[in-house]
Amino acid sequence: MDLIMLPQHWSAFLCISVIVAVFLIGYIRGWLMTHTLIIANFAVFLVTLPFYREIVYGFYGHGLIYAGLGFRPIYLSSISFLPEWYTFLTSMFIHGGFFHIFGNMLVLFFVGSAFEERIGGKKLLLIFIVTGIFGAITHSIFDLSSAVPLIGASGAIFGLMGAFAYAYPRDEVIMPIGIGIMFLTRIKVIYAVLFFALIETFVVWLDVPDGTAHLAHLGGLISGVTLAAILLRAREVRKPSKEVIYPVVYNQRTHKWNYSNLKKLAVTPELEDILNRIQMEDLPQVQEIWLEHFLEKTVCPKCGSPLQHFNRKIWCENCGFRTSY
Repeated sequence: MDLIMLPQHWSAFLCISVIVAVFLIGYIRGWLMTHTLIIANFAVFLVTLPFYREIVYGFYGHGLIYAGLGFRPIYLSSISFLPEWYTFLTSMFIHGGFFHIFGNMLVLFFVGSAFEERIGGKKLLLIFIVTGIFGAITHSIFDLSSAVPLIGASGAIFGLMGAFAYAYPRDEVIMPIGIGIMFLTRIKVIYAVLFFALIETFVVWLDVPDGTAHLAHLGGLISGVTLAAILLRAREVRKPSKEVIYPVVYNQRTHKWNYSNLKKLAVTPELEDILNRIQMEDLPQVQEIWLEHFLEKTVCPKCGSPLQHFNRKIWCENCGFRTSY
């Protein structure tokens, strides 16, 4: 079976280069993953402005055929289109207009920033990519003959919302809530997700022809909940009532970590602040969350490479540095 690799306009390769460049800069500069995703989306959007047709929808005519960076459901109809599956990823960074990208990035900023503080940038990126792909698949399987490109990060954003609501339902975030007119409201994650899930389900059920891939939203949301159940441990902390008097042992820390070794890795004010939070925290569950956040931001004191950690061991695969906590 012959594989099909459709040609792309040079501006599409520019978009891909911009995405890679932003992620490299974000990694080097230590940006939050949420901010990196937002900057990459807006940077690509600027590139699409003069080449909208070639990048978003493709171009047909004058003997030229360009596929565009949107994902088309027909790509799942045959294994011949396997080389085009990279558009699963590129489609998440392509938007159809200013209001499209502004709405998506607004939600990503509020939800992503709060969720990343809980789980770290690596897991957030993994959930973003996987749920974005599952959202596209959910939309596509209902019409595999369609060549209309699917674009936008909304499926992945719904995935983050679903994962956040599953793992930390009582956390509060700022969200644009409303029908028609949106208001920024502080709301518990679980309530926001239920609100949007009901709207999406209602729209799908009525089969509203508004040009929005609502099935991709639901697919992303469901896959986000599923992925969170696999990746994230439940870290729900019960809030005690004021009448309960705890014995003194409650304030004794369960973990006996070697903080002197961790202090050697706290080479920035941010890391020092996180380590102080870990030491001052009484609840082991919260301590573990902050420790995971701390370790994801540390780098090797010898060569500056990212550190690996498992079972209280920390090591650098680049230079061989090792320590424990």
